[in-house]
Amino acid sequence: MNPVSKPVFGLACLSLLYSAVSFSCASKPELTPEPAPAPVAVAVEPALAEAPPPEPQIPAPQKRDTLAILAEITVFLAQGEFEIGIARFEEIESPDAESARIQLLKASVMNSAGMFDEARAITNVVIAAEPENMDALFVLAVIEKAEGKPREQHALLEEILDTDPAHINALIAMGDLYTSGRSFKNAALYYDRALAKEPENGNALIGRALVYRYTHDSANAELLLNKAVAAHPHWAQAYNERARLYRDEKKPLPALADLDIAKGLAPHDYWIATDRGLVLIDLRRKPEALEEYERAITIDPDNFLAYVYSAGIKDEFGDYDGAEAAYKAITRLRPDYYFGFEGLGIHKMRKRQWAEARDAFLQAYQYAPEIHYALLAALNWIRASGPSGPKAFLEDVLKTLPRESLTWYVVRMFHDLRGDSDVANRIDREKNEDTKAQLLYYLASYYDVSGKPAVADIYFERVRELNRSYMMEWRLNEWALEQRRIALSK
Repeated sequence: MNPVSKPVFGLACLSLLYSAVSFSCASKPELTPEPAPAPVAVAVEPALAEAPPPEPQIPAPQKRDTLAILAEITVFLAQGEFEIGIARFEEIESPDAESARIQLLKASVMNSAGMFDEARAITNVVIAAEPENMDALFVLAVIEKAEGKPREQHALLEEILDTDPAHINALIAMGDLYTSGRSFKNAALYYDRALAKEPENGNALIGRALVYRYTHDSANAELLLNKAVAAHPHWAQAYNERARLYRDEKKPLPALADLDIAKGLAPHDYWIATDRGLVLIDLRRKPEALEEYERAITIDPDNFLAYVYSAGIKDEFGDYDGAEAAYKAITRLRPDYYFGFEGLGIHKMRKRQWAEARDAFLQAYQYAPEIHYALLAALNWIRASGPSGPKAFLEDVLKTLPRESLTWYVVRMFHDLRGDSDVANRIDREKNEDTKAQLLYYLASYYDVSGKPAVADIYFERVRELNRSYMMEWRLNEWALEQRRIALSK
């Protein structure tokens, strides 16, 4: 799973920024003020009339220093304010504004903001003017990565390294590419080449540490992450990555300490918020974890991951409306994450919104054709529109099941609306207690929709006796018993 998130302004872009700043400073030689001219004697004609008062002199606007503007841009980008940062580029004046380095920096920021077409257009202009500009090719490689084109990215990085084998950003990017492909040996080679050139490069240190972490060498991973923190004490990602290592090692308190620092340095970072929520869950501090996930949602409402954790905690706390809203957001943002439809369907059943529950489970079944989703869809279909509603759907489901299997008989019972005694006997002979509890719930529900509530009650109670509280059906069974008691008390 690779959830989509708003891009983060990282060290690769920062390195371009710093090179642009250096270029800016180098391109402006220090100016020595010229000496003031000596006074000149001027003959004055006699005044024929009183001279008008002199017009007020409006000082000419001072040219803003490029270095200062770039510093402001850095601050806005660190805060996630990409639009403001991009707008600040308009304040850079000629000739700096037209320089390749400033243009490439602008393209990098646009890429981080998701403005891929604009970033590519600027970069292509620079490449057309300077075909040998390896930084321009690197920015293009970064754009290819952002657009999900690893082959194109790899080809560009190879071209750069063929020309400049010590191009630090290309080496690190190649290491990242091999890491994402789980080719850790190749990744390590590129990170090591980068560290040989720049031993304190933050991205290279983190990349190499990640390889150590993935290959279960936590001691060397921690060594490099400690070095990254020492070399870049104001860089949130270094603390975040070390916190992930600590969490892997079952050290939640050091992990939380690092994440507290990271949060202070980058309060608008989505992944720091979600990681901090995970550590708080490890520490059984779920109310605080929920606050972190809600904060993450405000940072990036279009990323589904924080909704997953938020929904689970709200479910546990009995905030069912809040959980339902979170599940609904998940289905909108990541429909292939079918647990969102499962959670939504469960809460629609709780509210007795049968048609909406049916639709949710049908969607879940589409992405994950598991038998319990088919049975729940059929059950809610019958409640919403009568026993004939799911008949054609169940015919298709039966074709996917091994004939004469226990689940085949249960599905056929809902399809034919008969055969319950045979199914009951088969479930009684089932040895797997989880399977027995699950299918007893569907047998109880079958009796419920068939107008036999007294028989349904017997089987709902049998599900409770099996005490499979970790199962979805057990939870639905508890709600069914609760609703029946409420109905009887009225």
